[in-house]
This record gives sequence, C-alpha cells and structure tokens, in this order.
Amino acid sequence: MATSPEARTEARTEVLRRIRAATGTHADEAAIDAEWTAIRREYRRAATVDHAAILHLLEDRLRDYDAGVYRSHPAGLRDLIGRILGERGKQTMAVPEGIPADWLPSGVLFVEDHRGAVDAIDSCEGVLTSATLAIAETGTIVLQDAPGQGRRAVSLLPDYHLCVVDASTIVQSVPEALALLQPTAHKATTFFSGPSATADIEMTRIKGVHGPRFVDVILLLSQPG
Repeated sequence: MATSPEARTEARTEVLRRIRAATGTHADEAAIDAEWTAIRREYRRAATVDHAAILHLLEDRLRDYDAGVYRSHPAGLRDLIGRILGERGKQTMAVPEGIPADWLPSGVLFVEDHRGAVDAIDSCEGVLTSATLAIAETGTIVLQDAPGQGRRAVSLLPDYHLCVVDASTIVQSVPEALALLQPTAHKATTFFSGPSATADIEMTRIKGVHGPRFVDVILLLSQPG
C-alpha cells in the first residue's frame, strides 16, 4: 500500500526531531518563532498591475523560456488540446487522476496514472495536467500532488508537457503565490518555468535533464457572457 505524501512529511518531521534530540541540538522553538516573526518583510504582497497585464507578463516570460502559449475559453478547450497534440504529433499521453473527461479529444490514447510502476508513464509521448497556480513575474507554473496534477513522476518523466492553467489562479509575484500555497504546503510541490534546461560551466545548454524538453501552456479564460 502506497504511503501518502502527508504521512511521508510527518515521518520526516519526526525523524528530524529525534535526530535533534539525540544530538543535543534541539532548537528552542519559541525563540525561533520570535526571530521569524521579527524579520522585516517589506516586499510587495499584492499585484501592482491589472489582471490583463499579469496575463501578458506570464505569456511573455513563458515564450522567453521557449514554451508554447495559447489562450482558450472552456468551450474551445478540448478542440485546442486536440489541435496542439496533433501539431506535436502526440498519440499517447499520460494524465493524472482527476483530469476532466471533457478536456480529452478523440484520436489520442490517454493513459491515466494510478501511482503504480512508472513504466506506463515513461512510455507515453507526453503528459496533460492542470496546475495549482502560475507566477507571472518569474514565468513559473506550480503543480501539487492534487487531482488533475498528480504525483511528480507524471509531470517529470515524459518528454512533453501540456499544462492547462486557470487564468484566475495567475498571480503577479512570488510572495502572493507562497501565501496562496501555505494551506497546502504539506503537499509535494513542483515549480517549473518552461521546458527543462541546464548549462555546464562552458554554458552549453542541455534540455530535458530535469523534466520535459518541450512545454505548451494553455491559459484557460472565463467563458464570456
């Protein structure tokens, strides 16, 4: 039986507590809390531009990171997903549990991840997920272990990631995002900004080392009228 992410977090906390107790390095939690509270936090905690500007900023950042960016209303989402996957030549896509069935176009085999062996995920040509939120200033999308987003393996193993982001969850800054994520901080959380890319000391850029080499993002807008 698989262990839940919450149980693993509690187990890690307990292991660290025992280590501190055994080594005599148990911290004064009250003092730590007091120090933490006393830290001056003068950074911006709210947006300084309107939502249209935030959407434009996120699109600009994602394109700069070499991600494809699209906009859609709910009524056209399924057709757009089908068109993107067709243009990408994808015929087999992994999906986490909780992806809405009406998102899935015909002509593509969607393999639902049930948290078993990763072979089935690894054999897929890509993955389709939703997201928890996105951060415009950094061009970052945040996934959590939640319905429609799934465990980390489902979004990190495939070479291609198509992510649907609800436009109402896009914020301007990192502090705004962290405040919204606080209630679910115990969940496994993945931050990514465009396709996976890294560079060595000679600045040779390599894609796909830590995740998908190719990323498309659909910003899901509210249905007009």
